[in-house]
Amino acid sequence: MTAHARSLHGRSRNVTITAVLVVALAVIAGAVVWATRGNASATEGTSSNFPSAKPASPGDVVTTAGPVSKLDIEFLKKVRQANLWEAPAGRLAQTHATSESVKRAGLHIMEGHSSLDEFVRNTAEALNVSLPDEASEEQQGFVRTLENAQGADFDEKFSNILRGTHGKIFVTIAQVRASTKNSLVRRFASEVNRTVLDHQNVLDDSGLVDEATYDDIASTF
Repeated sequence: MTAHARSLHGRSRNVTITAVLVVALAVIAGAVVWATRGNASATEGTSSNFPSAKPASPGDVVTTAGPVSKLDIEFLKKVRQANLWEAPAGRLAQTHATSESVKRAGLHIMEGHSSLDEFVRNTAEALNVSLPDEASEEQQGFVRTLENAQGADFDEKFSNILRGTHGKIFVTIAQVRASTKNSLVRRFASEVNRTVLDHQNVLDDSGLVDEATYDDIASTF
């Protein structure tokens, strides 16, 4: 091969290598641009399709445990008021009742509502919900009625008043437990359900609950 031919062959090889490098750089640059756009699109799609939290319904209180509805708040308040009169009523059964089954029911009610009161106060504090400090006028009237009764009269009134109130709130407990979006309220409602069911059972065991009481409970559904 002549010197001139070798020179032409070398130049041709250099041009080929240069062209390959240019094409490779162009491919790399295109990949970087594509990746950058793809990441931007992915980020935009994620932020628009997966919001950080579901908007609360009007009137809901939002907590890290989930939104607290008006029904949840009302439930906490009602349980608190029930504790304020039913625990004292259960205590009265220990001194005013003659039936051992009524005394037993009273003990379950006193202990159950004392425990629930601590539970509801802790739950309400965690959810920043204000609770009442007094039972309702009707509930205070129940206590006065029981304070003024003795013996068999107390046994009958205690069994029917307490069975009526426990039966009427039972449906509300189930409604809250089934529908609440708040994990703390859900856990609390489960405990209230267990406690109130126990109280209904021991009151039924007294054998003193009238048919009229069951009819009155049924009429509220």
